[in-house]
Amino acid sequence: MRKTNALALAALGTALTMGLAACGGTAGGGNTGTGNQSTGAASAGAKHNDAYTKVVNASDAKGGTLKFALSDEPDSMDPGNTYYAWNWNFSRLYARPLMTYVPAPGDEGLKLVPDLAEGPGEVSDDGKTWTYKIKKGIKYDDGTEVKAADVKYAIARSNFTDELTDGPKYFAEYLDAGDYKGPYKDKNLDDFKGIETPDDYTVVFKLKAPFSEFDFLVANPQSAPVPQAKDTGIDYEKTVASTGPYKIESHEVGKHFHLVKNENWDPATDTTRKQLPDRIEVQFKQNAEDIDQRLLSGQIHVDLAGTGVQTAARAKIVADPKLKDSSDNPFTPFNRYAMMSVNVKPFDNIDCRKAVQYATDKVATQTPWGGPLGGEIGTTAMTPTTVGYKQFDLYPSTDHKGDVAKAKEHLTACGQPNGFETNIAVRGDRTKEVQVAEALQASLDKVGIKATIKKYPSGDWSAQYAGKPDFVHKNNLGIMIAGWGSDWPSGFGFLSQLVDGRFIKPSGNYNMMELNDKAINDLLDKGIQTTDAAERNEIWSQVDQKVMESAAFMSFVYEKTLIFRPSNLTNVYVHPAYGMYDYTWLGVQQ
Repeated sequence: MRKTNALALAALGTALTMGLAACGGTAGGGNTGTGNQSTGAASAGAKHNDAYTKVVNASDAKGGTLKFALSDEPDSMDPGNTYYAWNWNFSRLYARPLMTYVPAPGDEGLKLVPDLAEGPGEVSDDGKTWTYKIKKGIKYDDGTEVKAADVKYAIARSNFTDELTDGPKYFAEYLDAGDYKGPYKDKNLDDFKGIETPDDYTVVFKLKAPFSEFDFLVANPQSAPVPQAKDTGIDYEKTVASTGPYKIESHEVGKHFHLVKNENWDPATDTTRKQLPDRIEVQFKQNAEDIDQRLLSGQIHVDLAGTGVQTAARAKIVADPKLKDSSDNPFTPFNRYAMMSVNVKPFDNIDCRKAVQYATDKVATQTPWGGPLGGEIGTTAMTPTTVGYKQFDLYPSTDHKGDVAKAKEHLTACGQPNGFETNIAVRGDRTKEVQVAEALQASLDKVGIKATIKKYPSGDWSAQYAGKPDFVHKNNLGIMIAGWGSDWPSGFGFLSQLVDGRFIKPSGNYNMMELNDKAINDLLDKGIQTTDAAERNEIWSQVDQKVMESAAFMSFVYEKTLIFRPSNLTNVYVHPAYGMYDYTWLGVQQ
């Protein structure tokens, strides 16, 4: 006997509204109703932070070219092979997952609505079978109809192949799929037992154990359908079969990505997206400061990364009331942090890790993000916007400026009284992260820890560098600077891929500290099988505590960004699920 599931939405409950309220920065009442109601004033009348609470410069005018720029290149534009938050936001323009988020600012935007599916999943009494009915008549850009087998195939390729390494592997971990080797080694999809498709419009997920937040899991882009006959593996990112309002016109990897309207997209089946611009253009590998200048002059419309302007532009915006009124300073779901690899000496010794924790001047590492404008100083893994968050500080110092005496005490305890040498890995095109690395380097130098900064490109960051344990070990990357936001707005959605030792991968690894603590893994399992929301949220806070006790994770800031909206950008609001503007709603004034 199946019953319609209410567990996923109950996973949030009152804690969701508490999460956003705890962030602050929501000046002005604003509308928190459905995103289909245009509530914004004209751009000229909009104020600072207005897009955090309402739709700014609302317009249904069509036409024009929406222009994005990015400082590096993505891991992949393949929805099944990406793990950047901006790409989970952007890929919705051409790829529709089973579920998605309400298009609205504020608390409303953290709720789920059906996308490819007709409704939320129906869950069996034992919690291990989830069934979705997909809408009939949804077509790809070539006019062929989407079928249930395409969803099954999409998850088979993204989670069970060796070739696609950049996305998460939740489905591989939780589906009851035996020793299935993926569709590139076994082309008979019937051999994939983790998902059943009894007809063309029914997708049945078979789990090893109950998973109370499964509706959130299928809201990630890996559930967007892929026709098996059109899959070209790594090269699929050039020719993705579109189900969204736009389709790929051209994709020159590392240079540009162009979208045009998909004439086979039917808005009657899609209540969450708009199709306003005639085309959408993305330029990759653009200088970050140049992106800011082009934003301020209106030559481009959006910095695709959604991580905010750089130092010079920030100062210019804050000093000019008119520019400031065209900006927003929202909390995002992100923590900006450093990880210490427990498998790189001397960080295999917890006291050496604690020495770094105490040595770090967090005011200095906050500064590159813009000081308080860039976020609050962090002391935990989870952020205040994450359901289950509790504030604590295991490595306190006066005014967060570090405790040299305490750091030296732990250096002695770890057998390195005079300090040691290590390397700090950072994404070289991320100016703020490089500046954070320099501030950390200066803090560590005060206690005798000599750190050399190693810069790597963000496009291959997880596949080839910091996310590849062999590379980390061979290059003595003791400390890695990165950022993380929730895969969905709960403690599990934030913590799982980051701290579960069973998710450590030879490439595309995000648990860069390589923490594999059975107690943490067991708590994660217990939490996701717990149907009571309050009990589950308490478990997430326990996981956070244990992660911080390991001293392998050091939080810098709970991120806020300063993002700029040119006056010619329409339908602008900050989507709370992504912590940046909703890319599926934007238009341009002619």
